[in-house]
Amino acid sequence: MDDEYDVIVLGTGLKECILSGLLSVDGLKVLHMDRNDYYGGESSSLNLTQLWKRFRGSDTPQENLGAIREYNVDMIPKFIMANGLLVQTLIHTDVTKYLNFKAVDGSFVYKKGKVIYKVPATDVEALKSPLMGLFEKRRARKFFIYVQDYDEKDPKSHEGLDLSKVTAREIISKYGLEDDTIDFIGHALALHNDDDYLDQPAIDFVKRIKVKSVFFSSTTRQCSDLNVLLCGEKLYAESLARFQGGSPYIYPLYGLGELPQAFARLSAVYGGTYMLNKPECKVEFDGSGKAIGVTSAGETAKCKKVVCDPSYLSDKVNKVGKVTRAVCIMSHPIPDTNDAHSVQIILPQKQLGRKSDMYLFCCSYAHNVAPKGKYIAFVSAEAETDNPEEELKPGIELLGPIDEIFYHSYDTYVPTNKEEEDNCFISGTYDATTHFESTVLDVLEMYTKITGKTLDLSVDLSAASATAEN
Repeated sequence: MDDEYDVIVLGTGLKECILSGLLSVDGLKVLHMDRNDYYGGESSSLNLTQLWKRFRGSDTPQENLGAIREYNVDMIPKFIMANGLLVQTLIHTDVTKYLNFKAVDGSFVYKKGKVIYKVPATDVEALKSPLMGLFEKRRARKFFIYVQDYDEKDPKSHEGLDLSKVTAREIISKYGLEDDTIDFIGHALALHNDDDYLDQPAIDFVKRIKVKSVFFSSTTRQCSDLNVLLCGEKLYAESLARFQGGSPYIYPLYGLGELPQAFARLSAVYGGTYMLNKPECKVEFDGSGKAIGVTSAGETAKCKKVVCDPSYLSDKVNKVGKVTRAVCIMSHPIPDTNDAHSVQIILPQKQLGRKSDMYLFCCSYAHNVAPKGKYIAFVSAEAETDNPEEELKPGIELLGPIDEIFYHSYDTYVPTNKEEEDNCFISGTYDATTHFESTVLDVLEMYTKITGKTLDLSVDLSAASATAEN
């Protein structure tokens, strides 16, 4: 191994690979190591043999499930907001040339009674949507017009409300919105994963659903009341418009395991060095507690900074929760989703009597992640009990017949160290959500701490395109 590197990165999960790529582009000398013999770490995609070995302790899956190597089953299943931070990062680094994407068919929201409703993606869908009654649509429209007109610098637009003090719950109650509407706006559009935001200052909530003025032009004001909601959440609306599909999400062909490998290629192009299958990667510290290198198999590589996932520095992280997940192989699409090959379903916490949301994610052979006719579905949640089978039951019941099901759980960690004191930069564990926004926020924050500068993602998103496939 070389004498000294600017940064040694441990683990080839998506967060670590994005950072490795970004730092290499910046001209830093990067060594990237992983104890595994494959890329992706916890965010890898497994073929059927690997899946069976991991969850059943055997490498002989059933023959009726189809070709083993045609499976690419994500261990951290997430869709990508088409106008979100991950796409901006992909464009910024030109990693899109290594990947092909396909628009996700639909996004749905769950209501009590095992009923799911599609989040409208067009005026026609909005007009027909049973998500709200006529009078509720009118109340919601008034709320979104207030949000659109709100300007922090113009007191006249505040209508006497100080959003730095007034809670989201208070501003919502002013418009008399029903609980189901609040769930729809807060969870399916603004993408909150619990209801804590309701008792926090409303300014952040309003910014999340701030309407671009273009969406409320004279033409838009004549559209259906419910379609106003689609314009209401800026990220959601812009992502929906990016590929004009049935949802605001896209997904890479061959699974999410392609993402870490794409950023690894980026790092290699800019001089990064990769070493897989490196056992017992031990971070070395000097007398003052600062990281100075990494030792593996009797060899030590020196460095100025270490970047890693929580498993490499377990004494510098704190457990904050657990994610529980069911991985399901099926021979049909999810019922009541218009035979969609790819969908997200959000089950808001209040509809289930939980403390946080539950998420359902489905993709299929149309995305080259399974043999023809097969679908892969995931049900995920922040664990609130020690019984994943029972806890995930509301989501699993929406799937219909299941060929095979695997349950697994993992603890979630956050770093507790002070980076300026030990030169160690540790990522947080992946959450249960079905999008990457929180993941990339963690990456960008780490990048700033490592380099002392903010990554400029002001790029032309028109460079991205979904693969035109049926």
